[in-house]
Amino acid sequence: MIEKALTSADVEFVTTLHGDEPVAFHVLLQPRGDQADRLLRAIDDIALGELDEAVRERETPEGEAAKSVGRQALDVSLQALRSAGSRAEGRLVEDHPLDALKSLVAEVSADEVIVLTDPHYVEEFFHRDWASRARHKVGVPVLKLFSHSKA
Repeated sequence: MIEKALTSADVEFVTTLHGDEPVAFHVLLQPRGDQADRLLRAIDDIALGELDEAVRERETPEGEAAKSVGRQALDVSLQALRSAGSRAEGRLVEDHPLDALKSLVAEVSADEVIVLTDPHYVEEFFHRDWASRARHKVGVPVLKLFSHSKA
């Protein structure tokens, strides 16, 4: 589960987690404008010392505009995983990302879930972030990783 396009560092990291073992990725992406409200994102930006980003949160696409940005981020990520030699499929999630994740885990008999995200301090503090909630819902190990850099 991702929230933005994977960087080359992210791709290298996730594709080498299991050594030479063949891995297939089933990627879910929820467009950023739909996953959290602006205030929480702005607080996270301020906590990271990114004041300019906090001010620009109102510019984050939402609704239909977020879907096209999300589709592009998903396509870029899938192509990057495939270029690294992995099988990769993916889809956008419009509603209830954890329900979609649980369904996908069952559908593909996943061995584990990787949640690759930027830090979300407020949600993490209250254990309301995706990884914390997924651990109670999906029935397989959940690995939480932080993105290496901005995409």
